[in-house]
Amino acid sequence: MKANKQVALCLVLLGFCFDIQAHPLKLSLCQIEYASAEKTLTIELRLFLMDVNEALVFDPDNNELGLGLGQSDEVPYAEGMLLGYLNRHFYIKANGKQLALKIKNMSLNGQGDDTALGLTFSYPSHEKIISLEIKNAVFTDLFFDQSNVVYVHVDDDSRSLMLNKKTPVHQLVY
Repeated sequence: MKANKQVALCLVLLGFCFDIQAHPLKLSLCQIEYASAEKTLTIELRLFLMDVNEALVFDPDNNELGLGLGQSDEVPYAEGMLLGYLNRHFYIKANGKQLALKIKNMSLNGQGDDTALGLTFSYPSHEKIISLEIKNAVFTDLFFDQSNVVYVHVDDDSRSLMLNKKTPVHQLVY
C-alpha cells in the first residue's frame, strides 16, 4: 500500500515537472458549405495558432511567422509553409476532383493560448455536388488525441463528422 502511495506521489510530482503550456483541447473545426443557388463551395477551417506554430516551426509560442496578422506583419514565406503543411494533411474532393488550396481570407480570433487562426477557401462550383471526400488529418502527426470536427452543409442536407488519426478521411454521397 505504501508503494502505491509513493508511485502516485511520484506521478503527481512528475506532472508538475512538465511545462504545460498547450491549450487543453486538441481540436480543429472545419465547416463546408454549398448552396446550389449560389454555385459556391466555401470551406472555413479554424486551427489553434499554437498548434499551427508547433507544426510549422516546432515552437508553439513562436509568433515570428505573423500568420493572420496581415500582409505587412506576415513573413513572406509563412503562407507557403502553411499551405505546404495543409496540402499534406487536408483536402476536399468535390465530385472526385481535388480542390487546390488557395487561401481567400485569414484572420485571428481569441487571445493567448486560445487564439484561433481562421482560414477561408472559396470555389465556384457550377456542377451539383454529388460527392465529397474530406481528409482532415491536421495535427494528427503531432498529437495522438487530435480530433478534427467537420460540419458539412450541402443545400438542405447537414452532417457532422469527427476525423482523427485512425479515421482521417470520410466520403459523403448525395
